[in-house]
Amino acid sequence: MYDLAIVGGGPAGVSAGVYAARKRLKTILITDDWGGQSNVSPEVQNWIGEKSITGLDLARKLREHVEVYAGEWLTIRSPHRAMSIKEIDGGIEITCSDGKSHEAQTLLIASGSNRRKLEIPGAKEYDQKGLTYCASCDGPLFADQDVAVVGGGNAAFETAMQLLAYCKSVTLLARNDFRADELTVEKVLKNPKLKAFKNVTMLAIEGEKFVTGLRYKDASGETLLPVTGIFVEIGLIPNTEWLGDIVAKNKYRQIIVDPWTQRAFLPRAGSGPDARLGESGSRGVVDTTMSETQGPRNEADGLLPASRIWAAGDCTNGKYHQNNIASGDAVKALEDIYAFIHMEKNHSPAVEEKAAIVV
Repeated sequence: MYDLAIVGGGPAGVSAGVYAARKRLKTILITDDWGGQSNVSPEVQNWIGEKSITGLDLARKLREHVEVYAGEWLTIRSPHRAMSIKEIDGGIEITCSDGKSHEAQTLLIASGSNRRKLEIPGAKEYDQKGLTYCASCDGPLFADQDVAVVGGGNAAFETAMQLLAYCKSVTLLARNDFRADELTVEKVLKNPKLKAFKNVTMLAIEGEKFVTGLRYKDASGETLLPVTGIFVEIGLIPNTEWLGDIVAKNKYRQIIVDPWTQRAFLPRAGSGPDARLGESGSRGVVDTTMSETQGPRNEADGLLPASRIWAAGDCTNGKYHQNNIASGDAVKALEDIYAFIHMEKNHSPAVEEKAAIVV
């Protein structure tokens, strides 16, 4: 049995893997790919330590870093996909896509999430050619340009607020009504560089080599909006379906964690997962159109911590999701896991029996 199993090969999973090996925890890292969501970004400018790096190069460097520690303390299984988990006596069993199972005393889930894609003509063709799903990664590339934000929730308005700092103009297009916090909406709408429209149907993205415009329709008719950048904020899909009901999840299917330790919580007794239909009507989509004030302030209220499971990164209910935050949360989790494992070893029956003999 391993001391620790890590599922995920993004910034969270890799950071935990490096720390675990350096602390000499017998660890297995399971991932079907490397780098997380950023591996499709043409340029990442906010990964600390790199002034500018492509998503593919970031993924490669993450993999190379953790592979340095492969050996006695770290076993890497890739490409492997974790398919299910179950509790066993003294640990967790993870079953993978190759049919093999691995047992570990503790588990860190760092399986990330996927952005909900905009599904209109031109969206696939111009993905990363003017259309992007990450303002933090790609926003500065569009300084002094006209851009659009698609979405009506907190994430969309926060993205618009960020872009207004350096873009020439920002047009926000929401499929329905604005559903971000009222104060955020009010503040963003006051900016003279912003135009916002609700009840809009996105029709197509147009361009040549790169994006040149976004065609949409509202009550006044069809419009071609000339922009060079389109930022999509219509929800996240956490990669947590494979977990079943072993941990508590919120209405967005994100794992509820203790922000102090990153330890996951157990589901409420007698209740299944609390799923909510997002704006897309799809189960498991994080509905970023929902105002944060409409949701529970403390999702973990009344929940009990899972004894052997931690989670970090985009699969959790942390307020902010970025590469550096995922990495830091994973290190925080690893420190707590290390303390848990050594505390358990020091209080094992064999240790207690030996102590009794000495006394």
